[in-house]
Amino acid sequence: MMTMDRPATFALSTITFAGQAARWRHEAMRSHDTPRLIHITKGQGRITIAGLTGGYGPNNLIYIPPNTMYGMEVGPTVFAQILRLPNAEDWPDVSFHLRLLDVVGQKELQNLIEAIERELQPGGDLRAAECHIGLLNIYVERQLRARRTDQPDPRRNSAAARLVARYTTMIAQDFHSEKGVADYAAALDVTPTHLTRCCKQTCDRSALGLLNERVHYEACQLLRDTNTPVKNIAARLGFQSAAYFTRSFQQKAGQTPSHFRKTHMRPQGA
Repeated sequence: MMTMDRPATFALSTITFAGQAARWRHEAMRSHDTPRLIHITKGQGRITIAGLTGGYGPNNLIYIPPNTMYGMEVGPTVFAQILRLPNAEDWPDVSFHLRLLDVVGQKELQNLIEAIERELQPGGDLRAAECHIGLLNIYVERQLRARRTDQPDPRRNSAAARLVARYTTMIAQDFHSEKGVADYAAALDVTPTHLTRCCKQTCDRSALGLLNERVHYEACQLLRDTNTPVKNIAARLGFQSAAYFTRSFQQKAGQTPSHFRKTHMRPQGA
């Protein structure tokens, strides 16, 4: 039988509290080209998806579509797993948040996640992982069908939430440009003041705060995972100079980009 190590198209990793210095790893706004599925088994906190903040707790299952900005508060008691899905073809176009109250359903989901995890270990089988993810997709479809009569979150359909969702989608596409809040507001045909007011209403962040968090997360990733010179990272993220990038990063992280890289960079081959 053909077996293989963890495939590049899938990934399953844990989400746990890692101290104040590592809060950016989960809390800072980020987005991905492929979807994510988050399974919380312990603890509670808040998660912001497309500019709308809500609470989460144990036995919650949250779906993040591609190119959707999100950030998750992770306290000392939280344990969760995040699954990187290979594509979005069979998954919904919008995010969902399932609160699983049925013990049988909770166990079924846990068994599926554990089966996927086994197949993503060295010596696992990609074909088996794909089959289990297919079963997970069917499980989700059934859960969503069973909840169609549930009362939807009225905040999601508010004018403010729709505006902020559009704003975060634009950030996800253009955060590496030199665009500022005024540019995004103009494209949305609103004033920067109104945009910030709506962001404060939906996620208790300013419009600038959302933009800065997305840029900061990308900077942290590049500093941790690559050898790209700081000046090149600054240019890639739309900063007019390396000095301005350094000041901005230090204000957010409490340390310079160079010091952050020294203390966080992954060993080669890790």
